[in-house]
Amino acid sequence: MNTITSRNKWLFFLLFLSSLLPVACRENIDSGKIILTQAPVGELAANPVTGDGWRYVPGSQIVMINPDRPSKPELLTEGFISACSPDISWDASIMIFAGQQKENDPWQIWKMDLKSREITRVTQIAENCTDPVYLPTGRIIFSKTSDIITGDHSLFSCNLDGTDCKQLTFHPHANFATGILLDGRIVSVTRQILPVVQDPVMMVLRPDGTKAELFYRGKPGSMFPGKMRESDDGRIFFIECDSTDKGNIISLNYSRPLFSGRDYSSNIPGSFRSLCPVAKGKLLVSHSSSILESYALYEYNADTKELGRQIYAPDGKDIIDIVVLKENTRPKKLPSEVDMGVKTGLLLCQDINFTGLGIQSERMGVSNKIEIVSRDSSMGVVRVEKDGSFYLKVIADVPFQVIKLDDQGKTLSRSAWIWLRPNERRGCVGCHEYPELAPENRVPLSVKNDPVSIPVHISNITEKEVELE
Repeated sequence: MNTITSRNKWLFFLLFLSSLLPVACRENIDSGKIILTQAPVGELAANPVTGDGWRYVPGSQIVMINPDRPSKPELLTEGFISACSPDISWDASIMIFAGQQKENDPWQIWKMDLKSREITRVTQIAENCTDPVYLPTGRIIFSKTSDIITGDHSLFSCNLDGTDCKQLTFHPHANFATGILLDGRIVSVTRQILPVVQDPVMMVLRPDGTKAELFYRGKPGSMFPGKMRESDDGRIFFIECDSTDKGNIISLNYSRPLFSGRDYSSNIPGSFRSLCPVAKGKLLVSHSSSILESYALYEYNADTKELGRQIYAPDGKDIIDIVVLKENTRPKKLPSEVDMGVKTGLLLCQDINFTGLGIQSERMGVSNKIEIVSRDSSMGVVRVEKDGSFYLKVIADVPFQVIKLDDQGKTLSRSAWIWLRPNERRGCVGCHEYPELAPENRVPLSVKNDPVSIPVHISNITEKEVELE
């Protein structure tokens, strides 16, 4: 009897192991596959202000291919008239994307369980939503139309079920192609559209909308059709299109993102549209050798600057985005200083007369006062201290610019758009200062007094309420 019992135990154990095998195979069967966004040829007439052609691509589809057998792609977004901008969670379990089910529907954010292929809707918003990115906290960030007339697109965040939606950016910009760096910061293509349209730049900020600053500026007339993506060796790759619309592969380093831009493809004929790092120096890219050919999927060696084998070229379609389905290093979770019970943020400038390399510029002029302006009105004029410093308490989540004035009130210079999140503290060295300039080790005179309230007509600001005169 003991022999039979022992035999039954082994049989039960083997049956248990065999029951796990299909699950294990099912969990790993898609690892290493490539998720692509493909669009009908001719739909890439880009308008980087409104997002048409780059963010809202008619007829786009998200498919998955096996790189060893790419001839039979799996359509992941069946039932959608258009779908693009896929992003994979760091544990490779969830794909989020922007999709449009019917022609006149607003674009919304959706999620797919990559094991079951079940799709559920995340956002329930009347305006267009696009460019989602998955955060290590389980929340997502996406771009939403905030002003249809001007083309404003602000960044928002929400839970994976669409709840607790919060606005993160407040400047009159179009923000697109958002991604996340391993240090936990968000990086986004941003373009000022008011009061005048400017060239797009790369902006970096924290996931709570604080500490927004310039990360990279391209050559005049350049555009960025897709996300920055970080490789395992710390290089940050992206595509930069020049004024002729030729896309090149560029990389940056963390240490000097503004000045470390390196072109990896200037010697390659044709144009690149998107990329995805897969190993040290190895990329997957979409490339077209001429305007007569569509964008197909290739291997690319960034270190040798060589275009490798063609992997996949769908008939009549351009490949406009690439993601590899695999587990990745989870980005850092950054703490937040935002406190919604506080109605203001603090801004300190050490010396508005420091420009360029930290030298007082005769061309810019020396100033002893500034004006703070919102999108449609003045928020007040403030006299700076003798050392050129100022210290402001500004109503949170309101975009403003700092205008440097001469004694006659003439504008000498104007800052970029700034906003402060509730309880945020920001500082700058000077006015249009050199980006790598460190502040002088001294206490600005302005911090010896209470900060000036902005708008200046506000008589008292408390954490719970704002009292007007």
